[in-house]
Amino acid sequence: MNYRLAIAAGLGICASPAFALNIVLANDDGLTSNLKALHDELTAAGHSVIVSVPCTGQSGRSSAIVMYSTTTIVADNDRTQIEAEGGCHNGAAPLGAPAVGPFTKAGYTGGDFNYVHGTPVMATMYGLDVLAAARWGKAPDLVLSGPNEGQNVGKLVINSGTIGNAQFAAGRGIPAIALSAGTDTVDNTGLANARSRIVAQLTTKLIAALQAKAGSAALLPAGVALNVNFPDAPAANAGWAFARQGTYDTYNLKFNKAAPWGLSGSAPAAATADQAEDEALVYKTRVAVSAMQVGYEQRPAGQQWLRLRLRDLFTQ
Repeated sequence: MNYRLAIAAGLGICASPAFALNIVLANDDGLTSNLKALHDELTAAGHSVIVSVPCTGQSGRSSAIVMYSTTTIVADNDRTQIEAEGGCHNGAAPLGAPAVGPFTKAGYTGGDFNYVHGTPVMATMYGLDVLAAARWGKAPDLVLSGPNEGQNVGKLVINSGTIGNAQFAAGRGIPAIALSAGTDTVDNTGLANARSRIVAQLTTKLIAALQAKAGSAALLPAGVALNVNFPDAPAANAGWAFARQGTYDTYNLKFNKAAPWGLSGSAPAAATADQAEDEALVYKTRVAVSAMQVGYEQRPAGQQWLRLRLRDLFTQ
C-alpha cells in the first residue's frame, strides 16, 4: 500500500507544471475581460496568480503614487467613474467598501482578485508588499501589467500606467512585462471577449518561451523589462517580432487649443525606412516585443559624454 501511495505521489509530481511561477498580475484598467482571461489562462497553466489592480480605470497615470481613499472607497479624484458605477469598475467592489481588499463581485471571491482605490503603481505595491508576502512569503517570480485595452507604443509609453507598473516592479529587481492589446478586446458586459482569450494564450506562450531559455534563473536580466504589444484582432497563430522603442509616434498627442481643454490627436506622419522596427509600426501586423531600460540611468557612453561636457564645472 505504501508503494502505491509513493507511486501515486510520484505521478502527481510528474503531472505538476515543471516551471510553475508565482505571478502578480496588475494593470491600469481595473476589472476587464483581458484581466479575467489572463488570470484564467495562467492558473490553467499551473501558475500561482495574485491579481492586484486599481479600483477604477487609471489610464495615463504613469508611475504616480496616489491613494484616492485610505479607509473606505469614497467618490474622490475619480468621482465620475465611482459614481457612474457605484464603486469599482465592473462591480469589483461597491462604494463604501474598504479602500483595499479582495473583490466582492460574485465569481471573483476566491482570493486571487484584489483592488486598490488608487493609482496603478499603488495597486502593484499592494500586490508586492502585502499580498505576495502573505501568500508566498517572498517576492513573485514575475510581474505582468495588463493586458491594457489599447496599445502602448511611441512617446505614449512614458505616460502609461501599464508601463509604470512594469517599471516599478523591475526597479525592485523583479522580472516584469507590460502587455497591451487593442481596444477591440473590451467587454464590460460579459467580461468574456474572445480576443482577450487569444491575447492570454499568446502571453502564456511568451512566458513559456522565456522559461525554456532561463531554466532556474530569473526570466529577465537585471535592468531589463519587456513591453509587448498585440495587434488588433490577433490570431491564435500570430507572428512575433523584435521591436524597438523608436521615434514613430502613433498617437501624436497634443493639447487642445480651445475648450474643451484636454487631449487631442492627429494622424501620424508617414514612417521612414529607419523606423521599420519601431514597435508603433510592428504591432500592427505581429506581436511586438521590445526591451525597456529600467529607470533613467543612461548608458556608459552617455555618462562619459556628460563627464566630458561639464568637466570644468565638476572640478569646481
